[in-house]
Amino acid sequence: MVAERNEKKVYDGTTVEADLHLLSINNDEEGFHHLHHHLENFGEGEMGELKEIQEMEKKMRKKRKKRALLEFRCRVEDAIIGNYLVGKPKKKENSNKEIGLWGVPLLPSKGHEGTDVLLQKFLKAKHYKVHEAFEMLRKTLKWRKEYKADGILEEKLGGDDHHLYNMVGFLEGKDREGHPIWFHANGVFKDREMYERIFGSDEKCEELLRWMVQNMEKGIKQLRFEKGGVDSIVQITDLKNSPGPAMKEFRSVSKKALLLLQDHYPELVYKNIVINAPFWYYARHILRSKIINHKTKAKFVFASPSKVTKTLLKFIAPEQLPVRYGGLKRDEDDDFSPADNASELSIRGNFAATIEFPVTEVGVTMVWDVTVVGWDVVYKEEFVPEDEGSYRIQLQNQKKAGESLRNCFYISEPGKIVITIENPTFNHKKTVYYRSKAKPTVPMYILFNK
Repeated sequence: MVAERNEKKVYDGTTVEADLHLLSINNDEEGFHHLHHHLENFGEGEMGELKEIQEMEKKMRKKRKKRALLEFRCRVEDAIIGNYLVGKPKKKENSNKEIGLWGVPLLPSKGHEGTDVLLQKFLKAKHYKVHEAFEMLRKTLKWRKEYKADGILEEKLGGDDHHLYNMVGFLEGKDREGHPIWFHANGVFKDREMYERIFGSDEKCEELLRWMVQNMEKGIKQLRFEKGGVDSIVQITDLKNSPGPAMKEFRSVSKKALLLLQDHYPELVYKNIVINAPFWYYARHILRSKIINHKTKAKFVFASPSKVTKTLLKFIAPEQLPVRYGGLKRDEDDDFSPADNASELSIRGNFAATIEFPVTEVGVTMVWDVTVVGWDVVYKEEFVPEDEGSYRIQLQNQKKAGESLRNCFYISEPGKIVITIENPTFNHKKTVYYRSKAKPTVPMYILFNK
């Protein structure tokens, strides 16, 4: 149990001295205002003092967070042992010390490294206000119990339209920092018949919302709640061909999903990237900002149709980004995997560059991937034999290329694959990502002769 006695905290039989200095810092907002007053009046010759004060502020914030975590741990421990974390304690009912969240025990005295990671998420969501974080945790546990979220992964949602759900959203790949990526494509709802099949009744709308929660839980299964572990996901919402704001069912489900993430999945979304956003969506987002908190709003990143690939590549490596978004990743790819890293090349405006894949081994097939951010380039591929007496073979010649390309060529003599890319723009640099692989191949004529 946790109790307070003579400015000391009793924590499972161990007395913890309350740090009075930290308490004064935590409650004394005037200290921060005083520091900021000094910052505003510093001159150029006082930069040394400025840095010292900035360091002091940093240390004070760190101490406040540390103290808030300690207090939160005590409150959670007391609530679990007192059996009132999820509601009012019932008579003759023993406390449930095994209570947990996403596979992590919440009882701090168990010493699980993931406990503090989870508690800090609730604290961060509530700006380290312990009471608000504690109430958020209680409401989340109560909602999960009522919503039966712990068993949602076992449910078969969608019925006969389950395949349509897979077209709407899917988990695929990871970003540059290892966060799982959840893609959500709303373009399938443009078809009226499909829209009715998904949103045709209140029950279907609730099932879609439940399926979205299920996908979130699948993503959380891939997280590691430990120090230094990846403990949040990236959401990418594609609004290309998305139904307009007049579709009230679509609007209602989207709003409910956003509020569920904000209220019961604190700090579990690293970024919410919205691509191909039409004008009406920006207007609706501004209005919807009134019901979402500042932290949720700060996670949003928007990309217009012309900036989709450039924006996504800031967060996702080309090997992990699907081809339809300008990356190199293809479904059921037998030639490359995400582990096959791509090289990068920059081409200045009004310049051309070449990429060469030398091949000395005969009897293999060269396979290569190329994508250009923004495309709008002149593109050419050819095989140049090592023997000067042999002919060059043109493989591809496009005056204006505009999508990720993959090609292959069987090597019957030593030489090299040469790719020439010309950037016809004057002021815009083009970034190229490419990779290649030689695959042993049995020529078709040998197979036919057998």
